[in-house]
Amino acid sequence: MAQPKTPDTDTIATNRKAKLRYDILDRYEAGMALVGSEVKQLRAKHCNLEGSFVRVRDGEAWILDSSIPPYDHGGYANHEDKRPRKLLLHRAQIDEIDKSLQTKGRTCVPLRLYFKGGRAKLEIALVKGRTHGDERQAIRDREAKREVAQAMKVRIKSHR
Repeated sequence: MAQPKTPDTDTIATNRKAKLRYDILDRYEAGMALVGSEVKQLRAKHCNLEGSFVRVRDGEAWILDSSIPPYDHGGYANHEDKRPRKLLLHRAQIDEIDKSLQTKGRTCVPLRLYFKGGRAKLEIALVKGRTHGDERQAIRDREAKREVAQAMKVRIKSHR
């Protein structure tokens, strides 16, 4: 029996505050080393990326403080909620991230967690922190763009 066709990417969770708090410098797609009960929770879209970050230790990339709650029907082999999870990246990408993290004011945060081809993928980004004034300016810019788009939409409808 054929399996139902799934969309190319199925978003599980996003880190919405990351785009507000940081200037995104570079993006990467990483696989994740997960256990079975974590995958079941991700398929149920139970995950939180708020406050999580990426660190490089001993030549390996790890995501810390991401929350995947324990599986309800899991037994003795259930996973911990906020355990460190290994990211699967190419050596050159890990070295590039590690080198960039040495620069003051830079960090690496997850932006989005999704399924691609049946595998869990994490979009991570090298970012530079914004000041409080920069965050306010970003909000003003976003609202101005929204108002212009709305005005253009109204104008186009009135000319028809």
